[in-house]
Order: sequence, then structure tokens, then C-alpha cells
Amino acid sequence: MARRSSFQNSGGDDEDVNVTPLLDIVFIMLIFFIVTSTFVKEPGVDIMRPEAVTAEEKKLASIIVAIAADDKIWINKEEVSLDEVRAVVEQLRRENPKGTAVVQADAKSKSRLLVEVVNQIRATGLTDVAVSTERV
Repeated sequence: MARRSSFQNSGGDDEDVNVTPLLDIVFIMLIFFIVTSTFVKEPGVDIMRPEAVTAEEKKLASIIVAIAADDKIWINKEEVSLDEVRAVVEQLRRENPKGTAVVQADAKSKSRLLVEVVNQIRATGLTDVAVSTERV
């Protein structure tokens, strides 16, 4: 004797919505956005940038080097010496090879130090280096 099974809809609240595939997609999208995003890095010191009429906006700078008014160099909230700039920039460049560099020099810092820092950054092979200014 063969048994027949039949589905009966009793009209009850026994039906559940399966949200597992939705959660899987949400988590995959979250991981994708975290991996592909670039985070804003702070130099670690407040800078009073010099004013310039020809200032242009630059986006997606992954390496930010700051020169404070007392001529101290800051990268990623750490003070570094001029001799260490090249090594630190090379390490940051390995993390993001397509990134660019921006030097934020205080208006009271020495321009010679700014030139030396830019030379250290360019010695790593990074040619896209900008100096941050305030637009007048």
C-alpha cells in the first residue's frame, strides 16, 4: 500500500521567511567594501598650511607627511626623523602601491626641510607628490 503525502495549508503562521541568503549577501558586500576602501590617515599634528591662490583639490592621498612649525616630521601619528622618511614611505607604499603622497608643511616651517622631505619621498620612486596649501 502506497502512502500519499499531501501538503495541507492549515492557514496557520507556520511559514518562516529564510533570511540566511540575504545575510550572506550583506556580509559579502560588507567585506568587499572594507577591503576596497581607503582610510583617511592623519599625520598626527595640527598644521597651519600656507595660503595659495593656485591651490587645487587632490583626492585619494594615501601617504600624508606633516612638517610641524617646530620642523618635526610626522607620518601616521608618529614623529620620524628626516633619515627615516624614505623607509617609512617605502613601507606605506608597499601597502598601497597606487597611492599618492601629500606633504602638509606648516607656514612657519623651513622650506629647505620641505624640499628635503619631498626629495626623500621621490627617492622611493613615487613621483606624484603634492604640497598641501589653503585656498585663498
